[in-house]
Amino acid sequence: MLDRKDYKNLLAKSHSLIALLLMVLAFSLLADGFLSRDNFWTIMRQISVNLCISVGMTLVILTGGIDLSVGSILALSGAIMAGLLQRGTELEAVNLYIGYGAPAAIAVGLFVGASLGWFNGVMVTRFRVPPFIATLAMLTIARGLTKLYTGGEAITGLGQVFVGIGSGRLLGIPNQFWIAAGIVLIAIVLLRKTRFGRYVYAVGGNEEAAKLSGLNVARVKRMVYIISGTLAAVGGLIVTSRLNSATPIAGEGLELDSIAAVVIGGTSLSGGRGSVQGTVLGALIIGVLNSGLVIMGVDPFWQQVIKGFVILLAVVIDRFHSKEQQ
Repeated sequence: MLDRKDYKNLLAKSHSLIALLLMVLAFSLLADGFLSRDNFWTIMRQISVNLCISVGMTLVILTGGIDLSVGSILALSGAIMAGLLQRGTELEAVNLYIGYGAPAAIAVGLFVGASLGWFNGVMVTRFRVPPFIATLAMLTIARGLTKLYTGGEAITGLGQVFVGIGSGRLLGIPNQFWIAAGIVLIAIVLLRKTRFGRYVYAVGGNEEAAKLSGLNVARVKRMVYIISGTLAAVGGLIVTSRLNSATPIAGEGLELDSIAAVVIGGTSLSGGRGSVQGTVLGALIIGVLNSGLVIMGVDPFWQQVIKGFVILLAVVIDRFHSKEQQ
């Protein structure tokens, strides 16, 4: 038999799932067509990019950090992929032109994302810049570089192979869903079955104790920021290939959606507690909320207000849960 404390712990761990089920029930009654197959896949497509980014954000927040630069890194990585596919690289000094196929352009874009993530990690660990400030600066830097690289205009006409990544299907299921699902599964295994995963929780749970036990805390932190930057670049790949276009405003606001998914999913902003599975539920809640409100015809401005209250409620619940554990 479960006592009162066990019931409270079970309820605290299941609040995201309960909220999702209640939300689905409410919209199925209030919004015609919400439970349709087409709307289901629309939600899955919409949350795929957020899931990729949110997985990386989960790792960062688990260590007690934050990454506000993911939306801008997404935009810059996607723009570089598109630019390399569209116009290649010209080395005027040696009169050389280098063309890129889709695999090479994607590899360069992912490398850019990883490099910017590494830079964030170095600022946080070596130069002791607070994660909020370091990644806020990168948000501005990467967005500015994106506008410089694109000239403030969209880069289009990226070729069928590249476009097929974001708009194609495998076994009748959108490719972007497979990409997001693969990232989620890898991240779950990484956190639950590997030494690195244990280190991530240790750093977020008690950084000083982790240092005293001989753990290289700086290396773990750099690694999670590298992963976050790389997954933001994967998001850039999905967005750019799906739209057959790279724009300088791509990814604006996605850092807030990813943080919301992580927090709503039960990951503590103070670090050390949370899971990728919870983040998946958080992303689903945001996707379901967006879809339901759109189908009901709710004004977009009110949608932002409602989403803000949902995020605030999730943070309040997290604070109460943390106090009870203490």
